[in-house]
This record gives sequence, structure tokens and C-alpha cells, in this order.
Amino acid sequence: EVQLVESGGGLVQAGGSLRLSCAYSTFRFANYAIGWFRQASGKERERVSCISASGGYIYYADSVKGRFTISRDNAKKTVYLQMNGLKPEDTAGYLCAAGSNCLGAYNNWGQGTQVTVSS
Repeated sequence: EVQLVESGGGLVQAGGSLRLSCAYSTFRFANYAIGWFRQASGKERERVSCISASGGYIYYADSVKGRFTISRDNAKKTVYLQMNGLKPEDTAGYLCAAGSNCLGAYNNWGQGTQVTVSS
């Protein structure tokens, strides 16, 4: 079964940085857009960022613009989310998902990695 596996979460102080990784073990990795989502306790899931299959389209939620950077390494079949200037409100479970493009449905989801930012 083809899976997405997130890693890189943890506990960090406000102002700190983390880099999340999303490894997608599919032969056609280069054909997929990869999105990062987060869900905090008691809140709805929020789309944080997305990178298209070609890397030519990138989306960031307003709440993370200027602080988060998404990138992909097709040779490693991995998408990264570099998170700088972390705030307590960034605390959430972060999940990655694969789809045909950033604006459509996501067909395959990872299990998530927890990010906790202390004040």
C-alpha cells in the first residue's frame, strides 16, 4: 500500500523552527501535488501549504506566509515544510496529503506529526 509518512514534529519554543518531511512511497511521486494541513484541538482542519507536481505553483495560508516554506525533492520522493518563527497558535497535528493538483481533492493522507509550540 502506498503511504505518506510525516516526520519532524516536536516541541519547540515560540520563535523557533522545525522542518517537517512528508515521504510518499509511490512510483509516480513527481505526478502528485502535495499539501500540508493542520488540525488543532477543537478546530477545523486548515490547509497550510501546497506545492504542485511541477513545483511551479505554491500556496500558503495567510497565517503562515513569510514564515513557512514548502519544497519538494522528487529524487527523494519527499516534500518539506520549513517552519520558522513558530507561534503558539501553530500548535496542531500536521498532515500531508497527495492529490492531482493543489486545488482539487486529496486522495491519500498521512497519519500526521504533532507540532507543539510553547510560549
